[in-house]
Amino acid sequence: MRCDRLWKHARLATMAGEGLGLVENGLVASQDGAILYAGPEAGAPPFDAAETIDCAGRWITPGLIDCHTHLVFGADRSREFELRLEGASYEEIARAGGGIVSTMKATRAASEDELVASALPRLDALISEGVTTVEVKSGYGLDLASELKMLRAARRLGELRPVRIVTTFLGAHALPPEFAGDAEGYIDHICEVMLPTVAQAGLADAVDAFCEGIGFSPEQTERLFIAAKAHGLPVKLHAEQLSNLHGSALAARHGALSADHLEHLDSEGVAAMAASGTVATLLPGAYYFCRETVLPPVAALRAAGVPIALATDCNPGTSPLTSLLLAMNMGATLFRLTVPECLAAVTRNAAQALGLSHRLGTLDPGKACDLAIWDIERPADLVYRMGFNPLHARIWSGQ
Repeated sequence: MRCDRLWKHARLATMAGEGLGLVENGLVASQDGAILYAGPEAGAPPFDAAETIDCAGRWITPGLIDCHTHLVFGADRSREFELRLEGASYEEIARAGGGIVSTMKATRAASEDELVASALPRLDALISEGVTTVEVKSGYGLDLASELKMLRAARRLGELRPVRIVTTFLGAHALPPEFAGDAEGYIDHICEVMLPTVAQAGLADAVDAFCEGIGFSPEQTERLFIAAKAHGLPVKLHAEQLSNLHGSALAARHGALSADHLEHLDSEGVAAMAASGTVATLLPGAYYFCRETVLPPVAALRAAGVPIALATDCNPGTSPLTSLLLAMNMGATLFRLTVPECLAAVTRNAAQALGLSHRLGTLDPGKACDLAIWDIERPADLVYRMGFNPLHARIWSGQ
């Protein structure tokens, strides 16, 4: 059987099925950027490969997927971090022009080229750890021109690097100054002006919102979801991060791909997500950075069979994290996820959170040949280590 490339003498964590899908003496064959075979060497078809790579017993996993980031933004907020360490409150910083408003101003002022240039080092850090797919949200422009600029910049990242970029329109991230005190008017503007333009331009793969007391109400969020579905765009939601507004149950009712954060998720929300297949995306970087104390209900999610994903939530204000490996360690140490749960959370379940299970997340024939090849003794090393990158090679679309 002809194939472009053959990786042999490998140990595989295929992530197919419920667990890790381990194969001790395995090989992977690719053709035209897709997996042709992934499984035991014994009994494999005889392959005639244009190129054969001896993995010398190394481990192969699917390429990692960071399914929740805000990778494109102007400037950073390290000075605010200093101020908080010196005792300033978030409210004091916000009154002085800090917080998301400062990021909005910097993002609006930056050119598209500048946004791309500043995002590339963050993207490169993820790529260096075996990440092959990255979701990138807008949401720091908060006006039509700036949101379009952010989405275009995100798409360009995928042209400049061998990585799959999935874009999400997050216009309902915060209230811009032009609509101060008028959240209803801003939601009207998003639904009637911004979203149709974004959809017509083909710049978004999904629509997101921040459903929170300091964000948007469930009623406003639902209006946005209805508008998104009218444009054929799937939805997801920042939900239950700071309080319980039952955003996750709302998201589930609308068939959301994922509900993210979830520290204040209740049993009703868990049940709704289980029934709808909505993925629970946990963001331990934000939990750590903001020194939160309420844990997401991992045991309840596990018991209900809700798929759990992990992501960096890379953003300038609450999770300046560009290591998905560290996010896995945090998921284990802070949230008590197991090793198989952590690895599924950045492969199989992360693909589901992006609506891409049919293409990504497991080493299955027909899926994209996105591989991470590791110098490790066992898969647990990927979760156990801190500040250590054991990546040997990264393969994207068979290359």
